[in-house]
Amino acid sequence: MIILKIGGSVITNKSQENTFKKQTMDRLSKEIKRSGKKIILVHGAGSFGHITAKKYGLQNGFQEAEQIRGFSLTHKAVQKLNSYVIESLYNQDIPAISLPPHSMLRLNNHMLKTFEFEIFNMYLKRGFFPVTFGDVVLDDTLGISICSGDLLVLSLVKYFKPEKAIFVTDEDGLYTKNPKINSDAELINSITENELENLTTDADSHDDVTEGMKGKIDTIKNISKCGIDTILLNGNKQGRLYNVLVGEDDTYTIVHGGRA
Repeated sequence: MIILKIGGSVITNKSQENTFKKQTMDRLSKEIKRSGKKIILVHGAGSFGHITAKKYGLQNGFQEAEQIRGFSLTHKAVQKLNSYVIESLYNQDIPAISLPPHSMLRLNNHMLKTFEFEIFNMYLKRGFFPVTFGDVVLDDTLGISICSGDLLVLSLVKYFKPEKAIFVTDEDGLYTKNPKINSDAELINSITENELENLTTDADSHDDVTEGMKGKIDTIKNISKCGIDTILLNGNKQGRLYNVLVGEDDTYTIVHGGRA
């Protein structure tokens, strides 16, 4: 079984609110279907969630009544994106089922407190294709909070111990520098957890590396500590997801877990 994360940057236009890249998602759905793999899919919120959540300051917890409206609007937006993803999978005859985080888990000061993992197992055993996503959730300390797709991936990896975790991004993998603004950035084909520590230190010293990338690297480091390999690939390149799912050679970064 594989834990697969499709980033919001791949299936939405993050600069335009609520803009879905249907053609890209449909191609990824075809590659998933063709692979025949048992998968739990996590997708990001992209422009369907981040803009509204930031507007209402939901990442800071409950501070004023207006955030209740913001919470509801954010969930409405990410649920809409999820419906598009589910429809795309369904059109490829994949029996996708939506599992919204807000109804299955709670956080405590942004950290996972409870998660009903067994519901994923129940659906998998019956032949379904579970799909979950970045969402707004209740938080015991903060009142409300945001559960990122990366936190979902890490939590699911720890519970299920899959054969590998895959992050579908808008880049070919991890680079020595930010490739969007550094022409001399080099793709890292293979890296260990220890080497990733050095990359994180180096990356954190540069202004061009976003907090989001820091968080993703931290997530991957924790996945590696579970003994699971993580692969980062470019979802905008046709066939790349399929090749990684079935174990064929292609362009990507592999971060070796303890099994390597």
